[in-house]
Amino acid sequence: MTRLGTYIRRNFEPLLLSVQVLMDVAVLALAMLCAWWLREGISSPDTATPLIVYREVFSITAAVCLLCFHAFGLYSPIKSLLNVEEFKGIAKATLVSFFVIHALTVFLRGTTQEAEGIYGMLVPLHEAIDLDVNPEAYSRITIVLSFVMILAFITASRFISFRVIQRLHRRGIGNRNVLICGTGPTGRRLQRKFMLIPTLGLNLMGFATDKTEEVGSTIDRSRVLGTFEDLAYLLGELKISEVFIALPESKEEDVMGLLAELDRLGVPYHVVPRFYHLMTHRVRIQSLDSIPLISRMERRSGFLASAGKRLLDVLISLTVLTVGAAFFIVPMIMIKRESPGSAFFIQTRVGRNGKRFRMFKFRTMHENSSSAAPSPDSPFDPRVTRIGRFLRRYSLDELPNFINVLKGEMSLVGPRPEMPFIVDSYNSMQRERLRAKPGITGLWQISYARGEAIHENLDYDLYYIENQSLLLDMVIMTLTLFAVVKGSGAY
Repeated sequence: MTRLGTYIRRNFEPLLLSVQVLMDVAVLALAMLCAWWLREGISSPDTATPLIVYREVFSITAAVCLLCFHAFGLYSPIKSLLNVEEFKGIAKATLVSFFVIHALTVFLRGTTQEAEGIYGMLVPLHEAIDLDVNPEAYSRITIVLSFVMILAFITASRFISFRVIQRLHRRGIGNRNVLICGTGPTGRRLQRKFMLIPTLGLNLMGFATDKTEEVGSTIDRSRVLGTFEDLAYLLGELKISEVFIALPESKEEDVMGLLAELDRLGVPYHVVPRFYHLMTHRVRIQSLDSIPLISRMERRSGFLASAGKRLLDVLISLTVLTVGAAFFIVPMIMIKRESPGSAFFIQTRVGRNGKRFRMFKFRTMHENSSSAAPSPDSPFDPRVTRIGRFLRRYSLDELPNFINVLKGEMSLVGPRPEMPFIVDSYNSMQRERLRAKPGITGLWQISYARGEAIHENLDYDLYYIENQSLLLDMVIMTLTLFAVVKGSGAY
């Protein structure tokens, strides 16, 4: 490996942060130039405002946006589930930046030499900053259009950068070597996540255990490398960057002793807490005379949020069912031509609070296929018809779900509805999925785990239920469109 390659691998995150900031500066400049061109550039030269007039206000806008991006965590090396928090952060940071710039223009308009009262008091500050901005010289429409462009351009650029970073991590570039302490169910669950999502940038080197007899064994292609007494040697030999403590069932004094040793060795660690399933909900940490207490925060959707979600469901469903009627007729004809039977597949599913309903889909398998059989896991499954294979690949078989959305049985975004016999076997944790109205799409459908059973990947549904909002729905629907265009649907 060359010196340059070694330097890049050792300083991947600082270099990545620097590149990301430079990219954001370039994208912000491009967005504001496009806004100026759309509003002023195509106007008559006699009426258009020159670009130089906007130089100062565009510079301030870029600075404020960068500060807001930082404040909303867009430069954090730790990424959220499927980057949904980053996309939400972009929207929030852009909105806050707009209000800040608007407040600054009001401030600049009022702080003239003749100003009195509070504006007069701010004149020295205005002069000290020495901003050469005349709010009366530029168009407010151009400023508003600039923020629309910033939101669109930054979202697109971040989507691309996330994909580039994921590809780098898949190739091992920028990955951090990690070790799991604990070989029990929790440790194996962590291992499964690392293997399922290589784009986390975490390279699992293996396990450490408190059981000597396990050393040398293999757990799903990962070796048990040593005991906790061997940590000093393992951390240095394997160049471990982070340690994950997966011992929620162990005694408190044993875990605290292990943490003290890691503190002494100077290695960052992350602890999976006891009762970690409780942490999938929104919790409040309080203190009772120095004793920490964890209590679950009950989340209730407000009337406006619920009404807004339902309005969005109805408007989009009506649009799809009317404007997109041709997308229903053509598949129906092709399905019936290829195999006898109904063009629709109707099946009983379980919705919110355990209420059953009949879900509509396009039939993608031959009529005599069992509805209770496992879903196809290969594009060559003989049960799937040729037109069905195409519909499943691009998720077009889900189009009739919009009928269920219009009826109020489903939503655009939410946990995927399961069949009754599966729901009947749910444990208390899995029944948490029934707290929300089922959806056509959701976090699970656009995740790396979409090829596995729905009820075995609760993390995605629980995250959505605890964090649901119109903004999150918009992010999920946008990512779903990318997945549909890419053709990464089911088999």
